[in-house]
Amino acid sequence: MAYEKGMFNLYRQFRNHAYGNYALSRSISLLDMKQGDVNGDGIIDNVYLYGNKSGGIFADNITLVIQDGHSNQSTTVNLQNNAGYNARLFLGDFSKDNVQDILVSINTGGSGGYGVFYIYSFKNNSLHEMFDVEKYNKQYKFNVIYEDFYKVSVSSPQLDVLFTIDISNKGYDYLSQYYNDNGKLKQPTKGEVLALGALYPIVTNGTGMSYDLLALQRIIGTTNSDTLGYVENLMTWNGTQFASSRLSVAIIGSRLISLF
Repeated sequence: MAYEKGMFNLYRQFRNHAYGNYALSRSISLLDMKQGDVNGDGIIDNVYLYGNKSGGIFADNITLVIQDGHSNQSTTVNLQNNAGYNARLFLGDFSKDNVQDILVSINTGGSGGYGVFYIYSFKNNSLHEMFDVEKYNKQYKFNVIYEDFYKVSVSSPQLDVLFTIDISNKGYDYLSQYYNDNGKLKQPTKGEVLALGALYPIVTNGTGMSYDLLALQRIIGTTNSDTLGYVENLMTWNGTQFASSRLSVAIIGSRLISLF
């Protein structure tokens, strides 16, 4: 009962602080809550996501609130991109310092399947942003170009990387849109690598309890429904930022067709 009363009081304080009298006409909801030691003092802290839900599963004004388990003082973090679906929290040690960090994930909806992601460190009650989805999307940009003989190149001069996808198994109806019978392109054709769609915490070291990140971006052809594959980026915290330790492309499998 004491815990529930404390959470209600925090909710009421947050509502009045963030919305004032306007809160009376808005439905402020607790979207997610996790407990863990995020400041490193050995005492469990409370981490909340609040947002305005006017109906359905969509929420805006999504706000992160961190409550120090020792002092009960709260820190409010206003997110730059703060609207979407299925807002959720994950606590885990990404910075390899034995203190849990805070991952905020929000689905934006729509056919693109984009996501909003932030990671914060709150060690020693000092807020530090470790990951920002907008900065990531600006850094990891790619060119998708259809090439002769049923190939698609996925390249990034900025990252000095090139991948080649074989699309010869796409079938005549698909390929004839872009290629002549001799395998030459009818005209220059481009696809696209979409913005970050998923960000997964993963354990790559079985002896530790720290996490790396696996980021996924969808590769499409000339339409959003034409998925050619995914850019997969495995990232590890290097002390100052998340650095790519393995950048690869995963392709969509096709049916195994016997030649006999």
